[in-house]
Amino acid sequence: MSISCSICAVLSVALPLPLAAAQAYPDKPIRVIVPVPAGGTPDVVARMVAPGLSTLLGQQLVIDNRGGAGGLIGAELAARAVPDGYTVFFSSPGSLTILPHLQKQVAYDTLKDFAPISLVSIGPFLLITHPSVPARTVKELIALARAEPGKLNYASAGNGAANHLAMELFKSMAGVNITHVPYKGAPQAVTDLIGGSVNLMFNSIPPVLQHIKTGRLRLLAVASAKRSPQLPDVPTVSEAGVPGYEAITWFGLLAPAKTPKPIIARLNDVMVKVVHAPDLKSQLEIHGYDPVGSSPEEFAAFIRAESEKYAKVVKFSGAKVD
Repeated sequence: MSISCSICAVLSVALPLPLAAAQAYPDKPIRVIVPVPAGGTPDVVARMVAPGLSTLLGQQLVIDNRGGAGGLIGAELAARAVPDGYTVFFSSPGSLTILPHLQKQVAYDTLKDFAPISLVSIGPFLLITHPSVPARTVKELIALARAEPGKLNYASAGNGAANHLAMELFKSMAGVNITHVPYKGAPQAVTDLIGGSVNLMFNSIPPVLQHIKTGRLRLLAVASAKRSPQLPDVPTVSEAGVPGYEAITWFGLLAPAKTPKPIIARLNDVMVKVVHAPDLKSQLEIHGYDPVGSSPEEFAAFIRAESEKYAKVVKFSGAKVD
């Protein structure tokens, strides 16, 4: 056999290997790092998605909650993970598109250290208060905050979390001074809000909707540009007194950078199918989220745009990691 024929023979064997590897993937359980404690909104949505992914992939998905530092701990862990498709990252905005603009040093680069797989869903924040707060509308809340600057306080899921920046943007646009009380995740923040230890917060829909229905929390407004189909009688923050205000949250699946492209493509294909399956689609919509299911390229562009937006919000609001 000639040298050229030998090379051809080797190439004919080698070229199909990436495809074969993708077809064999996965052959063991997959760890899903979620950068919030159990019960936080990203955790709730991740656990909605996991069963469908597990069924289509034929392997168990193990949720690994790594809360703290506004999502920094989980994001760092995911960025350093072996890029073999057996560790993925289910994230919301805080750790990827907000915290890097608030921290002087972050041990990862969002745009370089992660391989986007799919944007899963987007949804609005809700502006909620403890019932003891003597304000039933956004305008009344603004008036109260202006009358006693710094007396009201607000909870967040931590420095750099999306609901931290949502309130900082609100403060800047409404011209009010409200004191920040950061927590190590949304569950404890919501618990303390229900207990009256803090006065108000922005939070996504799933963990607080039942508490709103029972009167343990008061809903003032929805932070999206348009009214939520799930809460059609609730005004937007923009309608209720802060024109142009908008703050949304989103959830997406990523892998460590350098994860093989065939594996990214496999995970994307499965995720898109799961997100648009009637049962999950309905479940997401009931909780106030719009299912998306994007391509990796679309998700990468979305992350870049969100990062640029929050860089401006941080500068505009003067928000700091306190």
